[in-house]
Amino acid sequence: MNAPVELERPTSRLKALLASKRAAILPGTPNALFARVIEELGFEAVYITGAGIANMSLGVPDIGLVTLSELAGHVAAICDAVTVPVLADADTGFGNPVNMARTARVLERSGAAGIQIEDQIFPKKCGHFKGKDVVPLGEMIQKIRAAVDSRHDGDFQIVARTDVRAVRGFEEGLERAHAFIEAGADATFVEAPVSVEELAKIARLLPVPQIANMVFGGLTPSVSQDRLAEMGFGAVLYANAALQAALKSVREVLGSLKSTGSLDEVGERLASFDERQRAVAKDHYDALEARYRD
Repeated sequence: MNAPVELERPTSRLKALLASKRAAILPGTPNALFARVIEELGFEAVYITGAGIANMSLGVPDIGLVTLSELAGHVAAICDAVTVPVLADADTGFGNPVNMARTARVLERSGAAGIQIEDQIFPKKCGHFKGKDVVPLGEMIQKIRAAVDSRHDGDFQIVARTDVRAVRGFEEGLERAHAFIEAGADATFVEAPVSVEELAKIARLLPVPQIANMVFGGLTPSVSQDRLAEMGFGAVLYANAALQAALKSVREVLGSLKSTGSLDEVGERLASFDERQRAVAKDHYDALEARYRD
């Protein structure tokens, strides 16, 4: 029996995934190629990392330098490359509530199944950097309302993140998350908790699906998917694991090439030619070429 039509939409699939509260892992991707790998490995959804786009595409830190048009281009390319739902990092919405309304429309039109928005001042910084600050609660509430009002698909997920934990403490993080939920957020995300106890409280005390963020070397302790599922988290982000793995591998492989003049010592570290073509679905394009050949 075919699944109901509404469950076939990426937005509805992402909504159901978060609502299952089994800590689904959403690996982050900065590009379409990594997104294809994530889908091929069997992950149920993809997270588009704003930090990853800044680092990998612009070669700059995650300090609010990516523009909406740049982000939308990446979102469209990634959503075109995979069939699983995509949650996109929309940072602060690129301005005030009016800007947020346009950001939500643009990214929904680009193919995202949901967006993550946050309460930092603009321009924002990585949630695990020092020197952050947040906008007044009322301003963030209006941004959430603008995002909710602007979506065309009611299942398009609005994930509201607060970075206030590092600024004014954990309790205010919970207070803000509750206010975000009242404003219409479908899920919330208290960034950078510093203990397992704080993580457990987030999942227990907030009534909508929660997002955890496992940052290698970051402020939040590493907790397994099984434990986060026991707590009741909707999803767990590994936003830049692919980027960090790629950066380390590129340095090692090209470092060996520079020092030895060949790839003989690191050949096993390289994807084969056939593996590379499979990753970009070349057989699909070969079939199209054959179909439309004169």
